[in-house]
Amino acid sequence: MSADTVRLWDPVIRIGHWSLVAAFIGDYFLNEAGDGWHRWLGYYAVAVVLVRVVWGFVGPRPARWADFWPRPARLLAHAKALLSGGHMHRLGHSPLGGLLMILMLLLMLGLGVSGFLMEEIDYFWGEDLPRDIHVFMADSLFWLACVHVAAALVESVRTRENLPWSMVTGRRKTLHD
Repeated sequence: MSADTVRLWDPVIRIGHWSLVAAFIGDYFLNEAGDGWHRWLGYYAVAVVLVRVVWGFVGPRPARWADFWPRPARLLAHAKALLSGGHMHRLGHSPLGGLLMILMLLLMLGLGVSGFLMEEIDYFWGEDLPRDIHVFMADSLFWLACVHVAAALVESVRTRENLPWSMVTGRRKTLHD
């Protein structure tokens, strides 16, 4: 079996991915909640997510929602392959990977909305609900990101392919006989 590479992840996907990583790390670990940098990184992350949503409709095939949307049949087939020790080789997102990515994007968007609402706290008569939701979503995104990184590393070992590197170079192995 020989392995060639194919261009998979376009610059919009790769720059967006690493921008969200940097924004989340910056806001979660380095910036004080509510300070100027925290807010601006949050606004930037929301803009990146919105670009990604649009790109999912107009971008190249691997970036399109239709290419990897985690429909129940796709999720079931992927789960069966994993449970049987098999591998579901897809050039783009696996069904479970697509589901995880969608959840992380939704949480990032939710963080932007809840962060904005926290700025407008007077509208909520001093309630802590927006802050509590914001903290819950940030912690949930942290743990989903940990699952994402762990899954990419495990799959890299299982498939003998450096999946995180493909998000740097944009290239991915395509296997053929």
